[in-house]
Amino acid sequence: MADEETPKPKKPKKADNPEGEMSVREAGKKGGDTVRNRYGSGFYEEIGRKGGEATRERHGAGFYEAIGQKGGKVVKEKYGADFYEQIGHKGGQKVKKLIADAKNAAAEKAAADAKKP
Repeated sequence: MADEETPKPKKPKKADNPEGEMSVREAGKKGGDTVRNRYGSGFYEEIGRKGGEATRERHGAGFYEAIGQKGGKVVKEKYGADFYEQIGHKGGQKVKKLIADAKNAAAEKAAADAKKP
């Protein structure tokens, strides 16, 4: 009977969920947003780097090579060998555009600086 007397903790109500329960995904996003707001987005970079270093110390640098090869094999089986050529071309085009944009921005800055007395 003690269980009947203890009130259950209240769950946040949501308009799309009348029972007020949050999905695991919603709870994870809410927690992630709270951490980002409290510590800043760079916090994730820092803990990721620390995690990577700890993994390298625990498993060795070759661990990353092994999991990369395993992942590459799965992608090759799923999409075919030509997929790498396609994404390589897309990446190259993106880099080409970024370089051109940077050159244009530098030229515009130089032109603007030249106009200053």
